[in-house]
Amino acid sequence: MAFNLFSRPRRAFSSLSEQEILALAISSEEDDARIYKSYAEHLRPEYPDSAKIFDDMAMVEDSHRRMLIDMHKRRFGDVIPLIRREHVRGFYERRPDWLMKSLPLDKIRDQTVTMEEQACRFYRAAAAQVSDADTRKLLGDLAMAEEAHEETAVALSEKHAPEDVRDEESMKERRQFVLTWVQPGLAGLMDGSVSTLAPIFAAAFATQDTKQTFLIGLSAAVGAGISMGFTEAAHDDGKLSGRGSPIKRGIASGVMTMVGGLGHALPYLIPEFWTATIVAIIVVFFELWAIAFIQNKYMETPFMRAAFQVVLGGGLVLAAGMLIGSG
Repeated sequence: MAFNLFSRPRRAFSSLSEQEILALAISSEEDDARIYKSYAEHLRPEYPDSAKIFDDMAMVEDSHRRMLIDMHKRRFGDVIPLIRREHVRGFYERRPDWLMKSLPLDKIRDQTVTMEEQACRFYRAAAAQVSDADTRKLLGDLAMAEEAHEETAVALSEKHAPEDVRDEESMKERRQFVLTWVQPGLAGLMDGSVSTLAPIFAAAFATQDTKQTFLIGLSAAVGAGISMGFTEAAHDDGKLSGRGSPIKRGIASGVMTMVGGLGHALPYLIPEFWTATIVAIIVVFFELWAIAFIQNKYMETPFMRAAFQVVLGGGLVLAAGMLIGSG
């Protein structure tokens, strides 16, 4: 929602102590090992060789975790601070493995390449931030190990899915396009389309004045766009997550939020109330289905689930606005 500008703050990566950096690395390796084990179990029936590769990758992540824990013990003792990805601003996030159970091998490959790119980027940034020579060497070695894992993930498709092999540069370019433009743009479109439904239609049914309704819708869309744009830009500088320029992401999020809100506000430029309202409802219908389509195409969300979530949720917000305005 647009008010996520005031959501719970996260720590800046630059503010982490060397102990906290090690703790973050430990928890991240634990999570990645679990994800690779889940991939292995999913692939084992159809791709047993690929499953073995993911088993090996999980074992390597576990060995990384043990190395990091040993370093933490030597420098800071046995008590490891609880710090995870979601506690750090701009840090890459992992999708829960239960969302991956139905993914084909080439999609898992894409996710794995992204994971290893992000882990390598983290270790390089972490190594640059610590001063202890042994810790810096360990983090640099782990960055090189994660880079080697990335090459292994790319090789999976060449061995087991040759028909889906694409040029590596074009694959990275598409993934970067999704991270920089599609994800923040989709979040903005959803926010603008759904969060402005209730105030616009409540104002419409309360006043039955198309001019006032348009002005309320315009202010809601512009305000939400500015809020979402600044939130996206300030939330993540892109250096650790690899999501690209914060300015580009802020523009994508802000503009699409505004577009989502203006879509059902513009019909109220029509002077006749019921004509404007019917047109606005039709626009809402197409907005919600467009969001479901984008989620399915770029975010790998099953279309029926996306449609159910977006259309049902949007319909409930629309109905709430009408009921509130009519009351």
